[in-house]
Amino acid sequence: MTSLVRHITIDCADAYTLGGFWAEVLGSALSQEDAPGDPEALVEAPGTALLFISVPEPKGAKNRLHLDIQPRDRTRDEEVERLLGLGATLVADHRKPDGRGWATLADPEGNEFCVECSAAERASLTGTRLPVTADDVTTAVRLAVDALRESPVDDWHVPAGSLEWNCWETAEHLSDDLFSYATQLGPRRPSQDTYVPYHWAATREGGPSNAIFADRSAGPAGLLQTLEASGALLAAMVRTASPEVRSYHSYGVSDPEGFAAMGIVETLVHTQDLAASLDIAWAPPTGLCDRVLARLFPDAPKDADRWAVLLWATGRAELPGRSRVTSWKWHSAPLDGTGLQ
Repeated sequence: MTSLVRHITIDCADAYTLGGFWAEVLGSALSQEDAPGDPEALVEAPGTALLFISVPEPKGAKNRLHLDIQPRDRTRDEEVERLLGLGATLVADHRKPDGRGWATLADPEGNEFCVECSAAERASLTGTRLPVTADDVTTAVRLAVDALRESPVDDWHVPAGSLEWNCWETAEHLSDDLFSYATQLGPRRPSQDTYVPYHWAATREGGPSNAIFADRSAGPAGLLQTLEASGALLAAMVRTASPEVRSYHSYGVSDPEGFAAMGIVETLVHTQDLAASLDIAWAPPTGLCDRVLARLFPDAPKDADRWAVLLWATGRAELPGRSRVTSWKWHSAPLDGTGLQ
């Protein structure tokens, strides 16, 4: 067995105040157990746990260890300005005219840290594809659940768009998809020949075959809870699985990024199936659509609205100048061609 890093611990003069600053940096919150004056404060964010401990000694020299942070939904320069507004100070500016480089800042107690280019900026600078991530899974599912919760329709047993399934079955099927993609990544040695052998069955002829079902007595609110829970399972598995893992999918052995992208596409397009019938507005973020198109539909048109292209690629809409798609499948195999562990 090996060890893991439980916390990154930072000595400071005021644990609660400095912890509050870093909670703002990371878009998180201090532990509910922390209070002003406490000798310790904990900030937990995805992939990060910072523990601040008050000590009597002042900071005396440049840190031998520092944090490098990467903005998720802002550019590097936008993030620098935000952090300066929170109380950071600029220590050294290593940003270059071509967009590369970083800025070194200090937190309110003088601890140095660096702000790097965002993933989108880095991909643009290097000409590489921006990967699909666990955070993308979380974003897609949460946006879908939030939109579906706004539906004024009480009867979810009306047909879902042009599908033969009703709205309840479609949302339930989506929850099952996310669950099954998560479980494919779960075994120590995932099968590359078959799905994990859960029992799939339909509740009626012509309905979707699922391994899991929502309790109908819980109503739409309970159904959406199962959807959010399944999305969280997939995000957790994608976040923790080795990128080298390969597991079975009927369209081709895939990797964690592939299962993330498949789950996102299922979420986006099935929410579109539900939108008209449930009287909700639905238009997912352009960047999210672009990332899953690049991963699963690498030959899709590049010169049109990314959501419109995704709907076209999945046979749900017309695209000017293109023939309607009547039969489709995504490219689930890793784009680097490594289909084996």
